Amino acid sequence: MEGNKGSSELGRILGFGLLIILAFAGYAKFGIPLVIPEPPPHEEKITGAMTKDQFIAMGEKIFNGKGTCTLCHSKVGGRAPILDEGTGVAGRAMERIKDPLYKGKAKTVEEYIRESEEDPSAYVVAGYGKPGTNDTVSPMPATNKGAIGLSEVEINSLIAFFEHMAGQDVTVPLPTGEAAPAAASAEAAPPKPAATAVEAFNKYGCVTCHVVPGVAEGGDMGPNLTKLAKEADSRKKGMTGQAYIIESISTPNAYVVKGFEPDIMPSDFAQKITMSEMNLIVNALLGKK
Repeated sequence: MEGNKGSSELGRILGFGLLIILAFAGYAKFGIPLVIPEPPPHEEKITGAMTKDQFIAMGEKIFNGKGTCTLCHSKVGGRAPILDEGTGVAGRAMERIKDPLYKGKAKTVEEYIRESEEDPSAYVVAGYGKPGTNDTVSPMPATNKGAIGLSEVEINSLIAFFEHMAGQDVTVPLPTGEAAPAAASAEAAPPKPAATAVEAFNKYGCVTCHVVPGVAEGGDMGPNLTKLAKEADSRKKGMTGQAYIIESISTPNAYVVKGFEPDIMPSDFAQKITMSEMNLIVNALLGKK
């Protein structure tokens, strides 16, 4: 009798539980109003032309990034005139065109800035020429070629940035059609880590001041680094070649090669370069594959 009573009680409990579950399921399906969510917000894309403000902003980012302009045109080291203070290069362009030392063909601000990017030696500001050239040859590479390789649209954006900074009208054409979204995408995309030593050398503008392994063109404002594989181990007593190169990239003034001035190389590479890129550069300079 006790067993039958217990089984009956258990059956009632299970039945009641099943009833609750069925009731909740029915309410969930038929009693709760159907909520249809709004579609997710889509990323805005430029499908026509860039605005003037976008183009100017793009030029400023190229000035501080891909164009490697700030490697030399900065207060550190005084290697080149400051371009982003006051009215900058656009404000001084017409004065320089009238200078008897000017060798170019520009007649307008826009033409002068473009010429400065593509043929830097057309006018060399007094005191900033290559040593021994009497300010007739600029140490600046042509930014539309070689490692920097700015496109016409990118150079136009630089000109727009300089003209705007001087309070002048932007005279360059804004990119339209397919060029606009491509330019906007290039400006917005964060730089990817370099996959090879040559990519890393170009990404960080090393070739602007140095001759480096694997790159035909290079500057002479810094030591020739193709010889470093044989010299790195003996540069600093008690320091391996690898440690010396890493220190030279992270803290450039820790050791200055004879014949070169301190404060020439930027000191913020340690905050920009990834460890994989550092390894690529170090191994290349040490002659390792």
